[in-house]
Order: sequence, then structure tokens, then C-alpha cells
Amino acid sequence: MPSNFQLKAMNTAHRVLLKISFGKFGNEVAGMPSLELTTIGRKSGRPHAVMLTAPIVDGDTYVLVASRGGDPVHPAWFLNLRDNPDVVVSVRSGPKVPMTARVATAEERAVLWPKVVEAFPTYGDYQKKTTREIPLVLVTPKG
Repeated sequence: MPSNFQLKAMNTAHRVLLKISFGKFGNEVAGMPSLELTTIGRKSGRPHAVMLTAPIVDGDTYVLVASRGGDPVHPAWFLNLRDNPDVVVSVRSGPKVPMTARVATAEERAVLWPKVVEAFPTYGDYQKKTTREIPLVLVTPKG
């Protein structure tokens, strides 16, 4: 499982790649659009941004996988948006858009999870590493 340091280092490297390439590299990862998700810290009340990928895009809805590499604990960004669903998202280095995040229902996950794993089998490998059910998060524009 990746450590907090490794996760932060990967996020930093992703941001640096985007910056030094003027957005030419890093806007897509393994065929998925990359996005910056900003949540409000559930403890600090401060904004926290993290780079993620969206394995499923359905119109203006992005599906995020709270895998944390198969760790036994949920990622901090997931806990933050679970407590406060008001988020800001920048897709492929685009404009920052206020959005709402929600955890997929059991029924939604039952439909979406096989699609995620079929397209990106690594997520299935992550699920096998942990006893927790890896949540899916749907992020949609406010309004």
C-alpha cells in the first residue's frame, strides 16, 4: 500500500509535470482524464486539492474511485467530501468548476464497478488487496 508520503509525492510529481509541460502531459493518465479535486478538510476546514483520474465520464458526471491503492483505509479526500459534498473540480487543467460529490448508492455501484474494472483492471486488483468496499464517487456540476 502506498504511504502518505508516496501519495503526496505522486500528486506533487503530477502537478509539476502539468506545469512544466504547460498542460501537454499529465492531463490524461492510462486513458483516463486527470482532474484536480478540491475538498474542504473535515478537521481543518481548509481547502485540500488532490490529483485524481476519472475512469468513467458520463456527460458532465465524473466517477471517481476512492481506492487509495487498495489500502485498508479510505483516502482523506473521500472522507472530506463525504462530510462536505461541495467540491471544486478542474478537468484536464481546465477551469475550476463548483461541483457536488456524492457516494454512489449500492445499486449504482453494482452497475458502475464492473465497467470500471473492465476498462481498468488495476482497480479490481486494488479491491482484492483490501477488505473494505472501495467506494465510487459521482461528481456533478452544481445546479
